[in-house]
Amino acid sequence: MSGVQTLVDVQGATLAEAIARHVRDGHTVAIEGFGHLVPTAAAHEIIRQGFTGLTLARMSCDPLVDQMLAGGCVTKLISSFVGNSSAGSLHELRRRIELRDPEPLEFEEYSMGGMIARYTAGAAKLPFAPIRSCTGSDLLALNPMIKSVADPYGGGDIHVVPALNPDVSIIHAQRADRAGNIQAWGMLGIHQEAAFAGTAVIATVEEIVDDDIVRSDPNRTIVPAGVADAVVVCPRGAHPTSVQGYYDRDDRFHRDWSEHSYDAAALRAWIDRHIRGTENHEGFIAGLGPGYWHRLEVGERLSAPVNYGGRR
Repeated sequence: MSGVQTLVDVQGATLAEAIARHVRDGHTVAIEGFGHLVPTAAAHEIIRQGFTGLTLARMSCDPLVDQMLAGGCVTKLISSFVGNSSAGSLHELRRRIELRDPEPLEFEEYSMGGMIARYTAGAAKLPFAPIRSCTGSDLLALNPMIKSVADPYGGGDIHVVPALNPDVSIIHAQRADRAGNIQAWGMLGIHQEAAFAGTAVIATVEEIVDDDIVRSDPNRTIVPAGVADAVVVCPRGAHPTSVQGYYDRDDRFHRDWSEHSYDAAALRAWIDRHIRGTENHEGFIAGLGPGYWHRLEVGERLSAPVNYGGRR
């Protein structure tokens, strides 16, 4: 039942239509996935549609962030980790922060624990969350959003961070059923919290499966039907990151990214060719060239069966 960019909702839109429906200039957009299940295709669609003035919330920065910055979409970044996933630098991000070139970037920095706490508070509809991960660090001087409050139970002062409730949260997952129950496995990062914290939620998935498959293993459902506003089938939508059981991480792409992004003009030419110059993610994947995908194929390694049997 898999296909390209089919939406599981009452209006039956494509990924382009889902992005156009839910994203607006100036929005805070969370795009999550920790080196796995990163919704790259959705980020590229935001670039294609030319959204500007966005605040991007992303716990760990990667080439996707470089691309959205160079695409002119982002004016503020909320994050905790900056780096090209052990493969080099994010030169566009460095230009914006270190040289203010071509314009300064507002950077609201937290620890990873701080970002998790923000999403968790947002998902629980709480105003803030307590943390200890920034104690003794320079983050307290760099980020005035991290505040100190008295422990009402007598434990002394503790730091707190504000809830994060993005206008739009975007995630990628392995599969969903026709009702929009989203299932994922492997390294999940902050997917579930980000989804529940979002005012609107867009999920891209590798495939749509029969309802009985999801019912047969309900514990893999990280976002139940009714939470996501749009569930779009987008095979290979997380490239160059991995999707457990579907394809491997594209290490070569990550290594090459440092070269692509080192020169600002070359980076923008890359975006014009591979993102703006393609109609959709299927076009982006085709542009990588024939045979590109063979080296990212993964073998089959099935988990053991789980007995969900109940009372006879």
